[in-house]
Amino acid sequence: MNRHLTRTLWLALGLALILAGTALAHREVFVVGNVSLSDDGGLTPLKLPKHGKAPVTAHLIDEIRTLDGTHPPALRTVDFEVDRTIGIDPVGLPTCRARQLEATTTANAKRACGDALVGSGTAEVEVAFPEQKPFSATGPVLLFNGGVRGGATTVFLHSYLAVPTPTAVVARATVTRVHHGRFGLHIVAQVPKIAGGSGSVTKFRLKIGREFTYRGRERSFLVAGCPTGSWAAHGRVEFADHTEIVVSHQFPCKPAG
Repeated sequence: MNRHLTRTLWLALGLALILAGTALAHREVFVVGNVSLSDDGGLTPLKLPKHGKAPVTAHLIDEIRTLDGTHPPALRTVDFEVDRTIGIDPVGLPTCRARQLEATTTANAKRACGDALVGSGTAEVEVAFPEQKPFSATGPVLLFNGGVRGGATTVFLHSYLAVPTPTAVVARATVTRVHHGRFGLHIVAQVPKIAGGSGSVTKFRLKIGREFTYRGRERSFLVAGCPTGSWAAHGRVEFADHTEIVVSHQFPCKPAG
């Protein structure tokens, strides 16, 4: 391969990475007291039907830190409403139960519930034991469909972290359809104690989306439309020290058709 062609390929790759990053560059920072929450992400593809909905993938990119650099408080509750132009449709997907994920590795979680997988990513946790220097641990995150009951869809988030010994962290979230103005989905997640309460989530990156076939029809776990050129999410996150951060974030999309 000649030098000119090599340079051209590298330039093309760099441009592709820049464009991919720009598509999700919608970072907002929310600060209460000493705690800062950075929220980023979005939906892909960016171009969506003006009328109706199409399959999408959601990207969540969040970071928690303190302004003075001290150990951040532990995240406890996430309570959000999401734009009604976004829908969830797990009908036809296999389901997973919490007991299949508890005290198990990432590989074993995939073996037990791989057919129910709807998302993946990574998480970073900082652990601060008394009279010890804080340390960080990063591990994979998997998201599984837990099924629909009473009008609510359950999903289970599984992460396997060394904090300080290998530990499986399983969090449950529920997604309920609502009719609150422009908002149509209500999401509530409870984050369990990590390392006996000494661990705090500091970074979180998750990609959610799954296309599948059910009864001969193509379906998608997540669907969305774009009638107005944007979609929104708002809600609050609560921490173990009772800090509460209210988040309101608007993301762009491109109407098509």
